[in-house]
Amino acid sequence: MFKYFPANYVWNLSVDLAIEMGARIGEIEEMCAPLQDAAKQQDAAGSKAFRETWTHMADKLCALAEEDEQRGRLISAGDKYGRAATYYLTAERLQAHGAPGRVELYQRFIEVFNRGIALAGENCERVEIPYGDTHLSGLLVRAEGITGPAPLLVQVNGLDSTKEMKYRVGLPRWLAQRGVASLLIDQPGTGEALRLQGLTAVYDSERWASKVVDWLETRSDVDAKRIGLEGVSLGGYYCPRAVAFEPRFACGVVWGANHDWRDVQKKRLAKEGSFPVPHYWEHVRWVWGAGDMEQFMRIADKVHLDGVLDRIKVPFLVTHGEKDSQIPLHWAQRTYDQLVNSPRRELKIFTQREGGVQHSSFDNSANAGAYIADWVAEALGGRTAL
Repeated sequence: MFKYFPANYVWNLSVDLAIEMGARIGEIEEMCAPLQDAAKQQDAAGSKAFRETWTHMADKLCALAEEDEQRGRLISAGDKYGRAATYYLTAERLQAHGAPGRVELYQRFIEVFNRGIALAGENCERVEIPYGDTHLSGLLVRAEGITGPAPLLVQVNGLDSTKEMKYRVGLPRWLAQRGVASLLIDQPGTGEALRLQGLTAVYDSERWASKVVDWLETRSDVDAKRIGLEGVSLGGYYCPRAVAFEPRFACGVVWGANHDWRDVQKKRLAKEGSFPVPHYWEHVRWVWGAGDMEQFMRIADKVHLDGVLDRIKVPFLVTHGEKDSQIPLHWAQRTYDQLVNSPRRELKIFTQREGGVQHSSFDNSANAGAYIADWVAEALGGRTAL
């Protein structure tokens, strides 16, 4: 794990995620060098300082991109907007719920991300999936070299990630090379669903996952018999739960197991394990729509997979980093052990040899992501060689 701030896990996590999303080390240095003292401050003051330096760099990149646009250099502009969006998102993610300007910063991030995608001509299309009287937003990445309906992997967030973060880390691109399409969504409790629509998380993830499959079945470019589901971090709970109760999924993958999130919360109350974001308890109450800690803990008591996984009758891959600082490794083993009716279950622990040993491989996603992409291609009928 790259530790720019030796004593601040949350900030190191953010920096490492930004690098995995394509941040440049020179820009990282320019943003982080002034923050050594702020990294030691309380959440509110430190997060404000972090936001100032990271948004300043993003603003500068946007100004440079505008100069490129004026000269007709749209690919270069798209690249700069893409990195600027990563920096806006990284800054936004560290702010407290209700912090002044947070919603505006998120909206700026979405605007700049979409502009970067369009100008760079990336294989990425924004879509909206009907959900009750509103919708879930998603990013669709098409399979490469496929004629006719393609297999597809739906990919869902954890506690505090977004569809754009998962897109930039790279799994959709690796899958596209292997003939598998991707749909990344902001499910309730994450991204646009939470910030702009007020859709809070639900423990019964099949509630929204089934609506996603309904929508995919209407598309002529998707093979409805070859739709898989992947979840990262807290998605390591959402994904197995959804696959267990939605039999139309053809396979499942967790990138970081999360078998018993209720236990994780109890351990965090006892100061065990690392927090993924500042203002943690305020953040989780916001995500789950809980008015106080008592209500939140009642909700958290439902967020576990015991008594669920024997319903899964499709191939399933469980992955975990051996040095995960947030979710103990034994929960990955528990998930694997309970997949008793999966015809092809696999437990893959990422070690120091291949990298990706931290939580959901945020320290080094390349080899871990390639392993997952190959497994999915084999499970859904893609390809692992050209």
